[in-house]
Formats: sequence, structure tokens, C-alpha cells
Amino acid sequence: MVKKLCSKYLENSQIVVYLILILLLVLAQILSPGYLNPTHMAGILRLASFMGIAAIGQNLTILTGGIDLSIANTITFANVIAAQIMMGRDSSMLPALLAVIVMGIVVGLINGTGVYWLKIPPFIMTLGVGTVIQGIFLIYTKGAPKGNAAPLLRSICGQSMYGIVSGIVLIWAVLAVIAIVLLHKTPYGRKLYSVGINEEASRFSGINTGRVTFSVYLISAVIAAVSGFLLVGYTGTSFLDVGTSYNTKTIAAVVIGGTAITGGKGGYLGTIAGAVIMTILDDFLTIVSIPDAGRQVVQGIIIILLVLVYSREKKK
Repeated sequence: MVKKLCSKYLENSQIVVYLILILLLVLAQILSPGYLNPTHMAGILRLASFMGIAAIGQNLTILTGGIDLSIANTITFANVIAAQIMMGRDSSMLPALLAVIVMGIVVGLINGTGVYWLKIPPFIMTLGVGTVIQGIFLIYTKGAPKGNAAPLLRSICGQSMYGIVSGIVLIWAVLAVIAIVLLHKTPYGRKLYSVGINEEASRFSGINTGRVTFSVYLISAVIAAVSGFLLVGYTGTSFLDVGTSYNTKTIAAVVIGGTAITGGKGGYLGTIAGAVIMTILDDFLTIVSIPDAGRQVVQGIIIILLVLVYSREKKK
């Protein structure tokens, strides 16, 4: 009976990912004594928050059997726009947020139109849109972005509140609850899973699959834009490579978290752990002096292995 119970729990990928997270923390503490220092872990959570927020949109697209490869450049463009509008002024913080949301809506509408109405594969459509966005912000900035974050945004995203918890972690917590409730407690969430499992069957059952597909790309782009806005508060200014790694990182966080890359299975609860795991891996590899290229190799290998595992599971 104990064996059967253990087997049942281990079949739940979201439980497994939290066990992996615990083991990773123990291993990090053994290899680097003091790693679990509260101040250091607060920094890990702060960094994981940005990835975790951006991964909400990626999670939705992957659950429907799609993918969003425009997230990285959407984040960067939003970062550039927000910094240039704010120019270090608190009074310009809201206009900057509204501007990046509008930009995100435009990107989402284009992605959604291409994927659903024009039937362009998500990989190609979002990669193409991301490349166009990159060209636009390079022309817009001429390679030298200007501006900096409002002091209020810096205090929210770059500093701890009450001595330990950063404001960005609290924002992530609120968005995480919304994402989990949306996926598991609403008709929209059930439709989203249904589309990911079998789009054609979902259409025959009366689900407006076009609306669902369109909406996930719209949500993903808006969340990516907001992530870029929040990142200005962490970095203090804009950088043209600030979002570069977020395509890989968000996909890795989602897949590590137990969401099948083929869609229809998983959820954001696992993605939370996936984002923290990715942040810890990146942080620990930095501590042991592994260069950025090496860290990207590790991330890529993890994604490939997990995609193979989930592909085999679906065949069974």
C-alpha cells in the first residue's frame, strides 16, 4: 500500500518538482555552506519573481500546445520604453506602465492573429514577431537606450520590505494566485486545458478554440511587457539584452514545473518551483564560475531531456 501511495504521488509531476527543489537546496547548502542564508534566499526569490511572472504567459501558451518566442524581445522593448518615459520620475511611472501594456496588447494581437487566423505555426510566428520587435527597438534606441527607473519602482522591485520580503515577490505571489485560480477554478481554464489536449475535439464540443488561442498570446505579451517594466525597477536603467535569456528561461521553468510541452497537462503551481529551480541553478553555476555560455548549455540540456520525458509519457 505504501508503495502504491508513493507511486501515485510520484506520478504527479508538480509534487516531484517540489521534491527536486528541496534536494537542490540541500545540495547547494552542502556544496556551498551558508547558501541558505535568509538574505541570500531573499535575493533568489527576488530574481525568481521576474522569471516567474514572465512564465505565466508562457505557461498558458504551452498548455494550449503552442509557444511564445517573442517574450524575450517584448520584455526588452518594454524595458526600454518604460525607462525612457519615466526618466527617474515617480509621476511618470503610471504613464510608463500604460504605454508598455498598450505595446504588449499590440504584440499579442499580432501573435494571436498569425497563429489562429493565418494558421502560422506558433514557433515561426512568435519568433518572427520577436525578431521584428528586436529590430524596432534597435532602430528606436540607436543601440544606446536612455532613461532610468522611478525611485518608487526601484523601491518595489529592488529592495526588501520589512527587512526580508521584496515588493516584487509580493506582486509575484498575487499574480501566481490569480493564475492558479484562473487555470483550475474557472471555465476559461477548463477550456484552455481542453484545447491543449485536443483542439479539434474541443471545437466540436462547442468551445471557441480561436478565442482561447488568441487570448493566451494576448495575455502572454501583456505579461511580458509588464515584466519588462518591472525589470527596470530592478536594474535601475534599461539594457538592450535585459530580456535575452527569457525565452529559454520561461520555457525551462514551465517544463521543469511539469507542464507537458505538447500541451494539455500541467499548471502554474509547478512553474513556480520551476522558476525557483532555474534561478538557483543559474546562481549556483555563477558561484562555481561557470560562464554564461555554459549556463545556457545546461538550461538547453534540461529542456531537451524533459521534453523527451514528457513526449514518452504522452505516447504511453
